Amino acid sequence: MEVIHGRGYVYAIQYHIVWCTKYRRKVLTPIIEKDLHEYLNQIAKDNDFIIEKINGEPDYIHLLISCSPQHYIPDMIKGLKGVSARLLMKKHGNSLKQKLWGGHLWNPSYFVATVSENTEEQIRHYIQSQKEK
Repeated sequence: MEVIHGRGYVYAIQYHIVWCTKYRRKVLTPIIEKDLHEYLNQIAKDNDFIIEKINGEPDYIHLLISCSPQHYIPDMIKGLKGVSARLLMKKHGNSLKQKLWGGHLWNPSYFVATVSENTEEQIRHYIQSQKEK
């Protein structure tokens, strides 16, 4: 995990985020999943955060996201799910609506966990580097 220097702060923040399709329907075909990856990466780029990894199955998606302390997780997820659903429905609406009974693409809930790698050591290094300055 890379430590990033911002204006007046140093951070290394990553989140593991998972959400499912509505009714756990297996609608994420390889073609739809390819478009989904494209859309999610563009949404991240437009909102100044990075999707490090994307993985999924036909009924759910996993993301590993790196972001700054200014990013608010519910807003990020709302954007990722909302915009991706709208774009996928626009492009693949007929096939998706048949499998989802004409409803929403994503289940409204999601899972999020912080990801840590050597956090204690990074904190110690940061504290030590502050003494040196």
